[in-house]
Amino acid sequence: MADLVEKLKDIGFNSYEAKVYIALLKKYPSTGYEVAKLANIPQSRAYDTLKALEEKSIVASSNTKPISYVPVKPKQILNGYKKKMDSTLNYLEKHLPEVKNDYNEPIININGKQNIHYKVAEIIKNAKREIYIEIWSQEYKIFEKDLQDAYNRNVEIRVVGYNNFQSRFGLVFEHAFAKDIEMSLGGRMIIIAADDEEGIIGKVSSFKNDISDTNAIWTQNKSIVFIIKEFIVHDMYLIDVEENLVEQMKYIYGKGLKRLKDKVLGTNSKYMIH
Repeated sequence: MADLVEKLKDIGFNSYEAKVYIALLKKYPSTGYEVAKLANIPQSRAYDTLKALEEKSIVASSNTKPISYVPVKPKQILNGYKKKMDSTLNYLEKHLPEVKNDYNEPIININGKQNIHYKVAEIIKNAKREIYIEIWSQEYKIFEKDLQDAYNRNVEIRVVGYNNFQSRFGLVFEHAFAKDIEMSLGGRMIIIAADDEEGIIGKVSSFKNDISDTNAIWTQNKSIVFIIKEFIVHDMYLIDVEENLVEQMKYIYGKGLKRLKDKVLGTNSKYMIH
């Protein structure tokens, strides 16, 4: 009975109303005095509660003396609550977003390797149209099955891969200088954008026990997701151009694009990115 009382309270009954209704289901018709005894509540509260339930059309009273009460059938009551709840939820779903028209999705910090992995896997599983991902081969192996499943449901997969990258599906742009970049950053980047709706950008530390330097941001803010996707796309542009114009790039920018890096990053930069 205690569980039934709590469940009735969940849909809007108070404690006395739940106990009185259950008491009437046990034995009806019943007088107020009988209900009080069955529900184990003060007689005065039983009469007040019966009156309140009658006003809510949950119980009905007789014209006899003494007055007796019968419960409305549970199915009828629960169907009424379902309709009311559905109507309320539909209204809220429609009108709550209108409260603040300039709402921007938040940017959420994610710390720890397992938490990052969980969120990346969730994004991949939810993708319906396209996935752009920039990732090291070590992390790619973790998500390979999820990405394969996405590919099999006709999601386009575009990958910037680091560190002797191999994939049996999707379009892969292999990034050079993986070891130099990892050493420079102290970790491996993991970047993903899906359907222009959701994205993550972050880093997994190269050091096994370094929790503080393994973190990422996740968002459904479309402006930020756009920037994340653009970052990956521009890496793809550069990789493809470099692969097809090897000698020209080397002639113009030097080995390892040194002159380009010096120009963009400065000669004193500690980062060996791109």
